Amino acid sequence: MSELTADSIRRCLEGDVPASIATCAPDGTPNVTLLSQVQYVDSQHVALSYQFFSKTRENILANPLAQLELIDPVTGAVFQLSLRYLRTETAGPLFENMKAKLAGIASHTGMQGVFRLLGADIYRVQAIQAVPGLLMPEPPRPNLLAATRACCERLALGGEMAEMLDHLLDDIRRHFGIEHAMVLMLDDAAQRLYTLASTGYDFSGVGSEIPVGIGIIGVAARERTPIRITHFTADYIYSRAIRQSSAAAGLPGAIETEIPLPGLAEPHSQLAVPIIGGGRLFGILFAESTEERRFGYDEEDALATVAAQLGFAFAATATRAGLAADDNLSPQPLIAPPSGPPSLVRHYAGDESIFIDDDYLIKGVAGAIFWKLVREYAAGRRSEFTNKELRVDAGLRLPALSENLEARLILLERRLAERCTFIGIEKTGRGRFRLAVRRPVKLVEMPGGV
Repeated sequence: MSELTADSIRRCLEGDVPASIATCAPDGTPNVTLLSQVQYVDSQHVALSYQFFSKTRENILANPLAQLELIDPVTGAVFQLSLRYLRTETAGPLFENMKAKLAGIASHTGMQGVFRLLGADIYRVQAIQAVPGLLMPEPPRPNLLAATRACCERLALGGEMAEMLDHLLDDIRRHFGIEHAMVLMLDDAAQRLYTLASTGYDFSGVGSEIPVGIGIIGVAARERTPIRITHFTADYIYSRAIRQSSAAAGLPGAIETEIPLPGLAEPHSQLAVPIIGGGRLFGILFAESTEERRFGYDEEDALATVAAQLGFAFAATATRAGLAADDNLSPQPLIAPPSGPPSLVRHYAGDESIFIDDDYLIKGVAGAIFWKLVREYAAGRRSEFTNKELRVDAGLRLPALSENLEARLILLERRLAERCTFIGIEKTGRGRFRLAVRRPVKLVEMPGGV
């Protein structure tokens, strides 16, 4: 039989069955207690939760050797691990991963306010021994390797960013059986993530934002590491504060410029995986479920692999877009103005917010792009545009990398499709699109921001 490693027993580290740890004081007095959390680090290391200064902690600092007992929640197999304490981490990806998971365990066991992570104690696994005993049979498991392959093969075909995102979410639903998922892109300058595509929710939430460092998605982006929670926790449910305007902004009462984030009211399993390509963080692939323990280490590995393929595809698309020149537009004939009652389009320069007939549309870079398009349309009834002309327009303050523009155009196109029936963006070729306006518009420039 091959030597057991931490890889072999990762299922025991989910926290479903509490682990037991035995330590010894310098005078030889033993101490045995239950442990809240054991976290897989790699094949030779695990991390144990340090929550308060206990007898276990006192013993370990004086004598770094410990014995750990783990139980497989499926088969009932028992394993004993010989450990040596190395160090304690109080920040970084591993600490944040354990902090998020511990919050779920605390909520699940009614120990909120008691379970508070002070540090992640790193131990070297010196030996693992299986304890003889009767085992329960292994239930059938889904073939995650086949699901991963199917998703990656579709992404390897490349294509337009919007198509890749829609295909990815469809494949995750079909091959992994994950019904609720979304992709959020990083706005590096603003240190926020914005929803670009989603599946399984009552509304798409396209354009909704999450600050980097907030909640499971924001922490995964900040630490550039997967964050997984297997039990419901209120600590990682996002607050969606409503921004309000004052009467000085020119509108009566309050107006909402916060797009609601799609999400389950009480998710019992969550997994956020960074999308990284060429060393750069593009965004987050996020999945959630109403089932407890829906995502384990294997699902985390599988979706991390899919996210890596998506990051590679984004990086390759950005390189091709940066090297390829858009076709120049031929002279456009003047088009007849649309008929019907005019629609009021307001632009707030402070944050680039756009309102159409008192209905909030978008803000930020996507808002600046829309204002440029609609102004040029109104000035000369021009409707055809290229990605290239937007990319070189200094007034839009676009980030240097080309996929930022494509992501903003997808965001704008989808928000218009959801919120406005008479203005839309239609692709007309590679790097080309049309602003389709089917009602007269009246443009109003407002000072400041909302």
